[in-house]
Amino acid sequence: MPIKWSAVKVSEAMDEVEHQVTLADQFLAEAKVKAREARSIANLPEYLDDRLVRLITQLERIDNAKDAIETVRSAIPDGAIEAERKALEYGSQQSLI
Repeated sequence: MPIKWSAVKVSEAMDEVEHQVTLADQFLAEAKVKAREARSIANLPEYLDDRLVRLITQLERIDNAKDAIETVRSAIPDGAIEAERKALEYGSQQSLI
């Protein structure tokens, strides 16, 4: 049974999302380094260290976004993208049903 949504558009959207996440990766890695350096400031109170640890943890969640992108991709039925691309080669035509 054919799907009624565009597997190609979903795949392309995930490519765009992944590209943006990849661009952010370098900046977030740098932010983690700066936050870790801040933890080594002399006489830093424990309550601030706790907040810095929480900040670092939040910055590391970018990996969750990458996993979510893969989850979306894996939910696309096998062969759906190829079948849709092949159908698009012949042009679009409305169904009579």
